[in-house]
Amino acid sequence: MTYTRIHARRTALLVLLVAAVAAAGLCAGRALSVSGVWEVLSGGGDPTARHIVLHLRLPRTLVALAAGASLGLAGTVLQSALRNPLAGPEVTGVTPGAVLGAVTATGLGLAGWDSPAAVVAAACLGGFSGAGLLWLLAGRERGDAPQMAVNGVLVSAVLAGSTAMVLLIAPGELGSVVQWLVGSTEGRVWAHWHLLWPWATAWAVAACALAAPLTLLRCGDEQAAAAGLNTGRARAAGLVCAVALTAGAVSAVGALGFVGLFVPHLAFALFGADLRAALPGAALVGAVAVGAADAGAQWLSRAAAAALHMDRLSIPVGALTTCGGAALLLIVARRRTMSEE
Repeated sequence: MTYTRIHARRTALLVLLVAAVAAAGLCAGRALSVSGVWEVLSGGGDPTARHIVLHLRLPRTLVALAAGASLGLAGTVLQSALRNPLAGPEVTGVTPGAVLGAVTATGLGLAGWDSPAAVVAAACLGGFSGAGLLWLLAGRERGDAPQMAVNGVLVSAVLAGSTAMVLLIAPGELGSVVQWLVGSTEGRVWAHWHLLWPWATAWAVAACALAAPLTLLRCGDEQAAAAGLNTGRARAAGLVCAVALTAGAVSAVGALGFVGLFVPHLAFALFGADLRAALPGAALVGAVAVGAADAGAQWLSRAAAAALHMDRLSIPVGALTTCGGAALLLIVARRRTMSEE
């Protein structure tokens, strides 16, 4: 069986998984049963049920899938452009910078959850600032993967500390800002979807258009330059796409830990090093990861609320992605260590 057929089968499987996690997200709430959700999707249901499914659950699910796809793409582009398997929006200053931008704009009263366009602009500015700070700090060590990772952690820590300072200055915004710090799909409505999907689609197309140059960059600057590639421009274009995709996701759902870091590893394992297949694959894997985390968070919230005899309890999606991503990265690290020994 050729690689093309293998990739086609794996892509089809991931599409089915995306549909499955979307269905799980639509049925995860406690107000309606699975049959009630199906009745609404079939064109029936009472006004209350239709409002819950069509105006609350459906946009939340779509936003989760789009944000996951954006973060998966962003991480894959970053790891390819920087030739660093430890690179990801979370540890290269991009996500912390985007969060700082969103939090600062909120604290100044310039943006909020009810003004997603302003949040995107603020998150983009913060994300580019974070990536630029890492680029300046790395200097000539940009090709050293371990050192680049250390510098990324330092930059991310500085940006996280700056976010904490903003919270001290504007403590009244703590309630809304926590959602950006942890990552949440709670309360996502059609306004967020209508802003996110064209932004994510445009930058996803741009990222996929860079598949060939980024694949050359993964081979090394010398080989890429010998093939006629302007490595500086190609890397800069990739970084712009990664930051824009991350900023869009952060503005919609906040900082979902480890998604942009572990999804590329899964995508490369499934589709290989050719980014013409790996980039679309990363988008699907990211959508599955965040969609599943969203559905899982809702189901866990229902179970925890029942066990604790509470009317309502909301577990943030970011808590699940952080725990799951950390576990997967530990497994990958252990396997690499054992293989090297």
